[in-house]
This record gives sequence, C-alpha cells and structure tokens, in this order.
Amino acid sequence: MAGEALRVADLPGRGRALLAAREILEGEVILSEPPIVLYPSSLASLPSYCSACFRSLPPPPHAPCPSCRAAAFCSPACASASHPRLVCAALSSGLAAAPEAHQEQLLFLLSAYSLQESSLRALLSLSSAPQGPSPSQQQDAASLHAMVSSLAPPHILPPGFSPDLTAALLSKDRTNSFSIMEPYRPDVPLELRKTRAYAMYLRASLLNHDCLPNACHFDYVDRPGPGNADIVVRALHGISEGKEVCISYFAANWRHADRQRRLLEDYGFQCECERCQIESKWKFDDDDDDNDGGDGDDTMEEEHAKEDVGDGVDEGMEQEEGSDDDGDDDFPHAFFFVRYMCDREDCYGMLAPLPPLANGDLSHVFECNACGQFKKEEDVDEPDAGDSSMAN
Repeated sequence: MAGEALRVADLPGRGRALLAAREILEGEVILSEPPIVLYPSSLASLPSYCSACFRSLPPPPHAPCPSCRAAAFCSPACASASHPRLVCAALSSGLAAAPEAHQEQLLFLLSAYSLQESSLRALLSLSSAPQGPSPSQQQDAASLHAMVSSLAPPHILPPGFSPDLTAALLSKDRTNSFSIMEPYRPDVPLELRKTRAYAMYLRASLLNHDCLPNACHFDYVDRPGPGNADIVVRALHGISEGKEVCISYFAANWRHADRQRRLLEDYGFQCECERCQIESKWKFDDDDDDNDGGDGDDTMEEEHAKEDVGDGVDEGMEQEEGSDDDGDDDFPHAFFFVRYMCDREDCYGMLAPLPPLANGDLSHVFECNACGQFKKEEDVDEPDAGDSSMAN
C-alpha cells in the first residue's frame, strides 16, 4: 500500500507537498524511492565505495572501471551499470586536480549532466530556494560551469548546456539533496561522521520540513541486494488522511535559533510552526553561544525564568514566571522528544516504529534512523505528567 499512501498537493505558503492519501499507520513505509541522481561526496571516497551503488567495497581485488580506472565496483551488476559517463570522462581528464572546495559540486554537475534528457527535465522541475542564488553563489556557478566545460568532451555534453542551466542545477542541488551518511559507529564522534554520498529523489524532495515531524527517513546503503541507495520514509505515528507528511531537515533537538538560521540560509524560509512559536520565547545561556546546534546539550531557559523544572536531561530548561506548575503550556511537545529521539550518546537520530506486521498489528519495536539500534516500546521512556524536559 506504500504507493497509495501519498498524494501531491499545492499548499499556500508551503509550495508542493505530500499529503496522506489515506489513514497511515505508525511505522508504515509510506515512500521507498530510488535516487534520480547519486554522486560521491568527494574524490577521496572513490577507493572505498562502489561508484555505482556506494556500498562499501569488499576486500580487493575490485572490478575497476575500464575507461577511467579510478572508479571501482562491488559486483558485476554494478560494473555493468557503471557510473555517470561525464564523471568517468572527467576522471580521465584532470578532475583529481580540481580544487577540493569545488569537488562536491563538480561531481553533482557531472552526474546531473549525464542524465537522460527526460530525467534532467524532471530534476529541473524540483523547487529552489525562493530568494535565489547569492552573488557569491552566482560567481561560483560561473566558475563551476567553466570547469565542467574543460573536463567533459563537448560531444557528450547535453543539448542546452549553458551557464544558466548550470546555475539552475546548482540551485536544485542546494535545496533537494539528501546526505547518505557513514553508518553509525560508537567510537566515531558525531562531528567526525562523514557523508558518503549525496542523493536526490523526485518524490522525497517534496517532503517539507517540520520541527515536530510525523515521519523520518532511513537509508540502508550497506545492505545486500538491489535498492541499497533507496530512501525509505516511515511514519513516526498514525497520520490521518489529508494531513501533510513532513520530515525534519536536521536533528530535531536543535535549538530554535539554530533551526531558524539553517532554514533561512539553506531553504529560504522562516519556520512558524507551533514549536517555533513556543520556543521563540526562550533564550539560551550566553555560555552556549559557540554551539552549532548539533550537540544536543544546549541549556535553555525561558524569559523571566524563576524556578527549575524536574530532573530531565536538560537541567537548564526553566518555566516562565507565572506559568502553570505542570509546564505543559511551556513545553507541550516534551512527549515527542522522549518517545522519538534516540537516547544513545552522540547519536541524536529519530526512533521510528518498525512496519506493522502482516496481520496489521503494530510492531511496538522502534528503530533509530542514525545508529540503527532497536528498542521495544516498553523500553521507550515516556514523560511523567508535568515533565517538560527535552530528551537527547
């Protein structure tokens, strides 16, 4: 039923969106989709991952690309599928000498320009940030276009190849790419986890952001078999028909100021959801000014705060003067963080229920989309009445 779960709609102020086409059960897979574009995060990753599917390469010997000899493949099937023809040509003509700061965008452009015409048109139909490129981004687009021209033989460049088309493609990449991260390892700190590859998905790109999402996405890049680069979107809880399905574009425990900054800079909008309206009344300790929003240890306090709140993970969250003792009005979404945020140290992923059983019963087992741990529902802590703490 996954293909019947969603429908596309235009929503005022939000653009194109995906709505529930029927009642959706918690844990249900509501979207599973292969990428239209899949490209490495850097040239340094080529020796470690299959250049077709980005699965970790097995021990050598590998099957190298017969043309560029720089790419390798994990299986005969991937060797047959090969990798984008412009990437292959560029690897043979000096791509390795390109400035490291430009490699990621060059790899995207070479991969996008390798698409069939119909797929390229579909890619260009995706949305872009409403404010358009900045002057520096326009300058970068011109430089990157010149680099593509110098690296790719003219006869394999697509019709319409131009600086304007290059700039348009870069604008799509900025707002629609999904990172495929290295699988979680407890001995690797969060800030050292690397992006293995980037992918763009036509339908998943229509998923809008919400600071309290009702769905989250998984990738299983190292799983065996075909489809390892597919994005899998599961419902966190039941979603009623007609409700918009949303994901979070970053870790859901980021503080308000960091969320707003990222959304404005990268996506061109300011979030006005219920959670943001509540948290906009809070302020942060000055000691946390250098925090980048991703460590989950921010100390939060509300304006005119006078008394502490409970023994939660975030000891610094305090109630506004004159608020009710139970704290529900100050942090009514505490339940979300306790139930759906992974509590493993240095993870900050989201816990989504496994899909319902074949007989329709709910699984009551949760899986983290970052570290992959499983937890039974009875092991997922739920906040006591009046507990307004945020779990990591």
